[in-house]
Amino acid sequence: MNPQAKLIFALSLTLGTTLTISSNHWIMAWTGLEINTLAILPLISKSHHPRAIEAATKYFLVQAAASALVLFSSMTNAWYTGQWDITQLSHPISCLVLTVALAMKLGLVPFHFWFPEVLQGSSLIVGLLLSTLMKFPPITLLYLTSPSLKPTVLMTMAILSAALGGWMGLNQTQTRKILAFSSISHLGWMAIIVAYSPKLALLNFYLYTLMTAAVFLSLNSVKALKLSTLMTTWTKAPSLNAILLLTLLSLAGLPPLTGFLPKWLIIQELTKQEVAPAATIIALLSLLGLFFYLRLAYCATITLPPHTTNHMKQWHNNKPTNTMVAVLTTMSLMLLPISPIILAVV
Repeated sequence: MNPQAKLIFALSLTLGTTLTISSNHWIMAWTGLEINTLAILPLISKSHHPRAIEAATKYFLVQAAASALVLFSSMTNAWYTGQWDITQLSHPISCLVLTVALAMKLGLVPFHFWFPEVLQGSSLIVGLLLSTLMKFPPITLLYLTSPSLKPTVLMTMAILSAALGGWMGLNQTQTRKILAFSSISHLGWMAIIVAYSPKLALLNFYLYTLMTAAVFLSLNSVKALKLSTLMTTWTKAPSLNAILLLTLLSLAGLPPLTGFLPKWLIIQELTKQEVAPAATIIALLSLLGLFFYLRLAYCATITLPPHTTNHMKQWHNNKPTNTMVAVLTTMSLMLLPISPIILAVV
């Protein structure tokens, strides 16, 4: 793909995201979502591999259906209340339809089926965009409409997402699919808290974006698409592999790393809101996620492949680590001590 085309698609993604997050009118928000969808499709299908084309087709169909539901929900609300303002969503049918639409956009259970398949058909960099930037506009709409949405529906979806994301990630051997199920699991944590403390859901999203970007870029710099490839990357970039171990543990939410902060705050807030059973269930379900992060970390740093003859050892490269990877991994590990400052800003 030539640089001019890449620039156009990057600008379109920026425009679409900015349009959705800054608008207070439903039609403008919908336009932003559509621009985003159309801009990411060529990036998904640029390799012309049948799997990439299939991923682009699946992505287009799901996002088109979700956008139609967003439009239907806003039009129904405008029909009954005369309001096109995003924060004035009050009609019960509109609220329910919008919850379904945003769940489809984000990949929340039970509308999650497309996400692992699309991520598997994309490159690691496009996978990073799909897991972070493309989730930002729907998360913003969820944040703006959170007072109108039903907490029970969101909580059910959230617990199912945390359960299914953890459960289905256990048996995977492809790194992109593991990160897709990790994303579904993290979305569960955001969905469970958005009705009680929308700012906390947004903070969780920011920190998740930070840690996921660090993992995706680390995997991209060693070109690890499967666990078997990941087993031999220690010869290529030993220091990066050691840091990847800690970044994965941060994504799992272990103290004293950054990933512990959102989980701790969410459990605290849920307990304050007297939904301690939900907090207990989602905390226990995060152990499933911890297992497959540990499996990834184990493959990356501790184990050697059992049949060394079948695996080509990679040359150690003396190239310095990408600055972006260095900054993101450092932030993924060390933000917990400054949590009072983060909370004051948010």
